[in-house]
Amino acid sequence: MDYKYIEQLLERYFQCETTLQEEAILRAFFQQEDVPESLMPYRDLFVCQQQEALTAPLGDDFDERLLAIVGEKPQQEKARVVKLGSRLMPLFRAAAIVAIVLTIGNAAQFSLSPRNQNDDINYSEYTDTYDDPTVAYDQVEGALQLMSEGLIQSQRADTLSAGMRNNTDSLVRN
Repeated sequence: MDYKYIEQLLERYFQCETTLQEEAILRAFFQQEDVPESLMPYRDLFVCQQQEALTAPLGDDFDERLLAIVGEKPQQEKARVVKLGSRLMPLFRAAAIVAIVLTIGNAAQFSLSPRNQNDDINYSEYTDTYDDPTVAYDQVEGALQLMSEGLIQSQRADTLSAGMRNNTDSLVRN
């Protein structure tokens, strides 16, 4: 008898190119009693697969039976309640590490950067520009008045833009 088709299927099987139907053909062939001697080494592979499918899988009480043989009592695991804080703890740690690294980096940058001598006031060379204190007082009062007017204008602009935002929000809601 010629078994070239079975040999071709075996070659394709070992190259992982067979379909499920072709594998079923191989299993059915090797279930027969009269398998040629040249194909006998492959018989155990397909018969073993069939026998394993027929054996019952481990039952639900397998762990309990095994622990009874060993002499230990089965432990029941309690469900843990995982809170949001504990789930986010790695994120908090990472944020803390980033904050520390940035703080140290900024401190190092500030301490290592060359300072400009013009930034510091040299009090030994400091001289007053006004001989009359009333003139100096008038100059400071004028500067403060200008600054006050600027703050009032910016506050009015903020109030106006906030009112426009509220009107826009009410129009969007309606």
